[in-house]
Formats: sequence, C-alpha cells, structure tokens
Amino acid sequence: MAELVQYYGTGRRKSAIARVYLRPGSGDFKINGRAFEEYFVTPAQRSAAKAPLASTESASQFNVVVTAQGGGVRGQADAVKLGLARALMQFNAELRKQLKSDGMVSRDSRGKERKKYGQKGARKRFQFSKR
Repeated sequence: MAELVQYYGTGRRKSAIARVYLRPGSGDFKINGRAFEEYFVTPAQRSAAKAPLASTESASQFNVVVTAQGGGVRGQADAVKLGLARALMQFNAELRKQLKSDGMVSRDSRGKERKKYGQKGARKRFQFSKR
C-alpha cells in the first residue's frame, strides 16, 4: 500500500485549537468535514485562514484537512493560520523566512483576562454610590 504523504501543524489562539494536515492535491480545503466557505462565513475569517497559502503561493498544490475545536470562529481562523504556517514549514523549511516576515510564525499569546473579586468583570467595576 502506498504511504500517505502529509505534513502536520498545530495552531492555537485564545482557547481555539486547530490540527492542520497538508496533503499533496488540488487545493481542496475542509474544516471539521465541512467546506471552507461554509465554515468560515466572513471574508476576514477566510483571508486570515488562507493567509499562509496566499503568501507562499501554494494554495493549489495542497489539500488541507483541519480539525478545529474550542473558542469562536474567529479564534479558530487564526489558529488555522498558525497551523498552516507550521505545516508549510514542515514541508519546506525555506518558507520560514517568507512566513516570518509576514508575521505568521509566532503564536498570539493574548488570552482572556481573569475576573477580579470586588468587580463586575476583569476591568468593569460595580457602580459607585456616593450617598
């Protein structure tokens, strides 16, 4: 049996995690078994998720299979972006320079700020009453 050739990358953003598999193919893109356009509805989400393929001009060379979980759709789109960049670097290490200059190699470490006691939320306070 022929060995399956694939490249793997994990992307994370906030609480979203995306496992990205790159396989040589015609440019098919599936997320959780659904079509790319069906899963990512807004143009901002679509462009964020496909940014590494667009910057390296390799969108038609690979079939992309993604398993995304946690967080919201926007966070998952950014997680897919990082996962795709890591998978592309596994495919060809020379692409790292191009991806790094476009800012797709580093993980965005910003997360949700915790709620503090004596306050309504992380920053919002209860209404102050003078009298």
